[in-house]
Amino acid sequence: MTLLSIDHIAVNYGQLTALRDVSLRLEEGHTLFVTGPNGAGKSTLLKVVAGTVRPRAGQVTFDGARIDGRSPEDIARLGVSMVPEGRDVFTSLTVDENLRVGAGMRADRDRAARDLEDIYATFPMLRARKATQAGLLSGGQQQMLVIGRALMAGPRVIAIDEPSLGLAPQIIDDVYASLLRLRDARGLTLLIVEQSTARAMLTGGDMLLLRGGSVVMEGAARELVKADALKRAYFGYED
Repeated sequence: MTLLSIDHIAVNYGQLTALRDVSLRLEEGHTLFVTGPNGAGKSTLLKVVAGTVRPRAGQVTFDGARIDGRSPEDIARLGVSMVPEGRDVFTSLTVDENLRVGAGMRADRDRAARDLEDIYATFPMLRARKATQAGLLSGGQQQMLVIGRALMAGPRVIAIDEPSLGLAPQIIDDVYASLLRLRDARGLTLLIVEQSTARAMLTGGDMLLLRGGSVVMEGAARELVKADALKRAYFGYED
């Protein structure tokens, strides 16, 4: 079942066109990587989904309901959680307080408490440092924290912007392994901006390549990464 669809989205920042006629489909329980060079429009695409950027044209549909034009809070309540680039933790709050902030809009407190225990089980490091201020965590620990905080909202889709940015290879492996376990255990749908096409190939799922605000390639991640055409499309080489 198609859970999230984007149809002919266009976004401008003043005279700059960030996205032009972008469409995609994301099936429930699947993973879609969005890749491309710097300035391709990847982060803007996630912001459109989360409601923090409104498109000039086109529409976004989640679980059959149109959500473009709705507030970020409304979209989050429907089941879309955003993990922004740069992690963006509340540095003066503890790990536990950061996680509980994620459940702020939920009415199902008993289920939220169970989710908190599940997150601590998934990320034991967070349990060990639950009373530590988030600003004192390493980059990898902060990435796990913001993923956990997004999960505390009880989402069906998590949109993650550059989860491997600035992290050591082993930490990246750990982050992705946790994401895939969570996807399979909870039936989550993942929309991930990731510049590393190799990471997309290792993880699997589908991939969409943006360049200059437009979709230039899409398909199964493992098949696209094997193709020489991907490198040409990524950097804009001509045959």
